Amino acid sequence: MEERDSHAEDVRRIARELLLGGRVVGVVGLRSEHGRVGPHVFTVPPGEPGDLDVSLARLVLEPRYPLALVCRAALSTLAEGQLGVVVRGCDERALIEMAKLNQIDLHRLTMIGLACSEAQARRCTCARPYPQRTDVGESGDGVAPEDNESLRNLMSQSIDARLAFWTREFDRCIKCYGCRNVCPVCICDECALEDACWVQRGHIPPGLPFHLIRAYHVADKCVGCGACEAACPMDIPLTTLHTLLRVSLGELFDYQPGLDIQAKSPLVTTLEETPIREL
Repeated sequence: MEERDSHAEDVRRIARELLLGGRVVGVVGLRSEHGRVGPHVFTVPPGEPGDLDVSLARLVLEPRYPLALVCRAALSTLAEGQLGVVVRGCDERALIEMAKLNQIDLHRLTMIGLACSEAQARRCTCARPYPQRTDVGESGDGVAPEDNESLRNLMSQSIDARLAFWTREFDRCIKCYGCRNVCPVCICDECALEDACWVQRGHIPPGLPFHLIRAYHVADKCVGCGACEAACPMDIPLTTLHTLLRVSLGELFDYQPGLDIQAKSPLVTTLEETPIREL
């Protein structure tokens, strides 16, 4: 608890310096008020300088919250100026993937890097629980998939057994679209998951195609933020599914999403790069 409070104080101090120094016009973080926590853009109040300290005193670091979509919304309302944002490793990776998709301008963001604790990394089975630059906390070791017992047991099963497992899990789906709506890399204007050609309308559960289409769609972009599973009202282990996909992607192509804005996805190609061969 003391360590968490210390980290929160460090983040508040950095945010205060950025705001008072005019380096940013606002800082995206979490605010606790009236017993509730939600995303907020902290700005310099128009009153006394001490009012900023009162405002920042409400800045908290828990619970973990996906801030990438909030950044996109906040930037869309700012004609100019830098925006600060408190980022964990998965937040930064999400922003990088969003920048690849032309959803956000990284040059307009000033990141306050926050490393996750070892306990948080284990809860998320996160291999990289820290941003590229850590301002608060320590960049500790990540968690390999084989260190997670449920993942390890699932990976040891036969393909038929794994298919049976996922069929049972997906049979609980109520097609609320929460996983899609909260995902920072689901950005299509027209979603295949709403196309009657692929997903039968008015039918619950939606069946395997619904989940396989979405899994493939984000396979090369998923950064392991866990927002999809947190949003799922039926507790489907979506983080486990996407972790397995990232493991396979890494083994096949030596590629990890969200680490380099210049790195191209191995699943994306063009006919110029790989023309159709005549048979």
